[in-house]
Amino acid sequence: MVGVDDIPALLDRIGPRLRALRRDRGLTLESLAETTGISVSTLSRLESGIRRPTLDLLIPLARAHRVALDQLIAAPATGDPRVHLTPRRRKGGGVIVPLTEYPGRLQVFKQILAPREPKLVTHNGYEWLYVLSGRLRLIIGERDLRLGPGEVAEFDTTEPHWFGPADTTSVEVLHLFGPQGQQARPRA
Repeated sequence: MVGVDDIPALLDRIGPRLRALRRDRGLTLESLAETTGISVSTLSRLESGIRRPTLDLLIPLARAHRVALDQLIAAPATGDPRVHLTPRRRKGGGVIVPLTEYPGRLQVFKQILAPREPKLVTHNGYEWLYVLSGRLRLIIGERDLRLGPGEVAEFDTTEPHWFGPADTTSVEVLHLFGPQGQQARPRA
């Protein structure tokens, strides 16, 4: 439980957390202001800690970043700790959230991919991608595809491939990976 003495420190950490979320998603202050209806100057003052966050500012920010309000304020964990996932920052500005921890078996991730230059890779395995938001560019061999929210792709990772944002904004995907060529088996 958060004590009264802990509140100032809790509030001081919100600004840097807001800045990190915005940057991880490849957003500018201007684009976030347009999405939330909060002015650029207010967003800047929140991120720098000059302005104290209020509920009427945090709610639209939580919606824009698609996170729970308690993630913005870092409220203490409650209940079952398995529902409190820990995002990991990636080189190049993306974020990955492991949804499973099964080394050597089928693994599931939620990823926010920041814009970057394509670099084809190959490795053993099989991948399945579901676009949650944004536009995904997927290169598999000679094929160059664009996918939008709700679209799915699956491919053998021994073929040269790369995936990331199709434009200058981040893309959010659900990513399944089977290390030994395991495939997702949809049923009708």
